[in-house]
Amino acid sequence: MGLTIGIIGLGRIGAFHAGTVADLPGVDELVVTDAVPAAVDATLRRLDCARPAADTDELLASGVDAVVIASATPTHADLIEKAVAAGIPTLCEKPIALSVADSAEVVRRVGDSGVPVRIGYNRRFDPAMAAARAAVVSGDLGFITTVRSTTLDPAPPPTDYIAASGGIFRDCAVHDFDTVRWLLGDEVVEVYAIGGNQGDPIFADVGDVDTASVLLTFASGTIGVVSVTRYNGRGYDCRLEAHGSTDSVVAGWDDGSPVRNLEVDSTFPSGSPHRFFMDRFTAAYRAELGAFCEEVLGTNPRNDLCTAQDALEVALIAEAATQSVATHRPVRIDDVRSAHAAGKRLSTNR
Repeated sequence: MGLTIGIIGLGRIGAFHAGTVADLPGVDELVVTDAVPAAVDATLRRLDCARPAADTDELLASGVDAVVIASATPTHADLIEKAVAAGIPTLCEKPIALSVADSAEVVRRVGDSGVPVRIGYNRRFDPAMAAARAAVVSGDLGFITTVRSTTLDPAPPPTDYIAASGGIFRDCAVHDFDTVRWLLGDEVVEVYAIGGNQGDPIFADVGDVDTASVLLTFASGTIGVVSVTRYNGRGYDCRLEAHGSTDSVVAGWDDGSPVRNLEVDSTFPSGSPHRFFMDRFTAAYRAELGAFCEEVLGTNPRNDLCTAQDALEVALIAEAATQSVATHRPVRIDDVRSAHAAGKRLSTNR
């Protein structure tokens, strides 16, 4: 008998996950639910192995072996806790919650449950990025001087999404924060971020920026550089670099890289530019969901899935970056952690 996997939320990413999970070896059946009945109907027409649940409570009580949460962010915390209370292994799309305080509370409540809770940071499963981490771990690069992670979106998300996203650091750069932290196996101790707006006024109106750069100081002394924007007209550009004392590696530098090379006689990159994150990371999403199913089956000997505690550390980095832009100063991660532990937010007026 194979696994029965529940999918909660069948929007863009949830529908994509449903199709991916349905095609994984070891999965026999899906149970799906969404607040929009038409989304459920579309999934049932597309996937013969799917059956509906009227709501999340019915899904969690249906005998599923594991659940993938891809619903709206405000629902994540409650659904994670419900799934854990039911003893169901859970993979939830990022973030755990919109605030560090809420994320920390979820981690506290589920931490001793013994039920696996994983958060969807799929870049850990991109083949080239995984190879970059292996090179770092092996010591082949020597000591790491600098890591660089880049996420340049071709166009902004819809206006209603921008207003509810939590900002570019919590919504977009968190992928980069998780990737560099995972790459190094090291903790960020200080964050300095700058941001600007040259595009749609909506970003400034909601207190956000459309372009940002972040300097991360790691405990080891390695420097991290994260660059993000909502405006990269040539395409979706996502790269990871690790520069060491003896060698350097890069992931995401392929024929679909959305740059125009001005070197004379060079034909690189020769392919069509990447346009969308789901196309760029199709293999990574499949590998991540496959690793989760293997964990549920007990057949995954090497688990790179992002834990809830990992996701909380990433949320702290995003909060520090948000505070740094507001204060125009570096922010220590310990200060953010202490402020939230004391039930308050760092002042932006110092």
